[in-house]
Amino acid sequence: MNNRTGSSDREVIKVLLVDDIPETRENIKKLLAFEDQEFKVVGSVGTGREAIKSALEFRPDIIIMDINMPDMDGIQATNEITKLVPAAAVIMMSVQTDADYLKKAMQAGARYFLSKPVAPDELYGTIREVYRNHAPFRMQAQQVMMMPADVGTRKVVTGPLGSGVRPGFVIVVYSAQGGAGCTTIATNLASGLMKRNTKVLLIDADVQFGDVGVFLKLQSQSTMVDLVAKVEDLDADFFDSVVASHESGLKVLLGPQRPEFAEEVLSTPTAVAGIIEKISDSYDFIVVDTSRRFDELLLSLTDIASKVVIVATPTLSGVKNARFVFDFFDGMDYPPEKSILVLNRVDEEKNRNKVTIPYESIERHLKRKIQAKIPDNENVILTAINRGVPVVANQRDRKQSPVRELSDLADLIYNSLMTVSESEDDKQAAPKRTGIGLRLGKN
Repeated sequence: MNNRTGSSDREVIKVLLVDDIPETRENIKKLLAFEDQEFKVVGSVGTGREAIKSALEFRPDIIIMDINMPDMDGIQATNEITKLVPAAAVIMMSVQTDADYLKKAMQAGARYFLSKPVAPDELYGTIREVYRNHAPFRMQAQQVMMMPADVGTRKVVTGPLGSGVRPGFVIVVYSAQGGAGCTTIATNLASGLMKRNTKVLLIDADVQFGDVGVFLKLQSQSTMVDLVAKVEDLDADFFDSVVASHESGLKVLLGPQRPEFAEEVLSTPTAVAGIIEKISDSYDFIVVDTSRRFDELLLSLTDIASKVVIVATPTLSGVKNARFVFDFFDGMDYPPEKSILVLNRVDEEKNRNKVTIPYESIERHLKRKIQAKIPDNENVILTAINRGVPVVANQRDRKQSPVRELSDLADLIYNSLMTVSESEDDKQAAPKRTGIGLRLGKN
């Protein structure tokens, strides 16, 4: 029995054990019994099919799942459970620790991977961390379960900041390829979305080496680090005090000032998504610049995104990395229309040569249409960066590349999410599109 002071005040975490070896399940159950005021084993089963049934019946907070099981393995079971019971977080366990198993576990929706045998302290710590990090998804699932049946096309207010008057569409900009120009795309996309009566927030979620502040010549003593510890009690006045304002009127949430401060964000990888959930009602669009890291922070952002802009260069490595991302998204059951493929740093048509990869070949390989091609005009880009102004704001001539292409990309996303004929009053009275409040782990 655990008699630690204050343990009775902790929330009891409901745990489901899934392993085809009864002795393994019993050993884990005994370990958790030492912390019986914090953990409660609600079920213990030996197959993937039983795991799905038990998850639906007991609604556990945490599922400890073995990979290799008869009739339905842990990967298949996890994939089904994350769709049917999104409030439950899966911790995968296996004696197999190679990268392929880890990749498959993450694709299926697992939140953590433990190798067998696991030490007691590691087990306890992992359960606590996953439970804490999964809190936003658990809260969303509970809200959806309580919603009336006809709420499917309306936005749900998800936090104390929410006024319910703006749709809060989230656009995540990502590339698995270093140097593909994500920050250029993100800053110009945010600027291009700033149409009349439209509120836009740009977030630098490259928490180690973000360059949004450099691109926009913004400096602030306050960053997202100041918000991470206050996500649950975030209020409008405090958020506004942290957000920086660009001369164009664009609101910007800057990342940590130094790489070593990034750990304060990465230690709670869903915190950035939690912040977005709290403030989404106050903005029409929230554009999120990301790093090339493929981790839980990124996945928590793509889960809540309305659109994910995948940036690639027309090179072999760029196409290969983009293919990996799209395959992963397919495995996560993201609908194809959620992603937008953007080729950056392309040669203008007159300069294309025979060794350049044909666009048709790229589309065929990726099984996606290229929806924007941004020409490589280094002088225009560098001039804008040196002035601290996005290209689309620095160069008003929309006929000039890459201003035309970047503006067209912003218009494409704007028109795909907002009805052009809808008046501002109509938007405030009754938003007609699904905002962040209805998006769970998967769309």
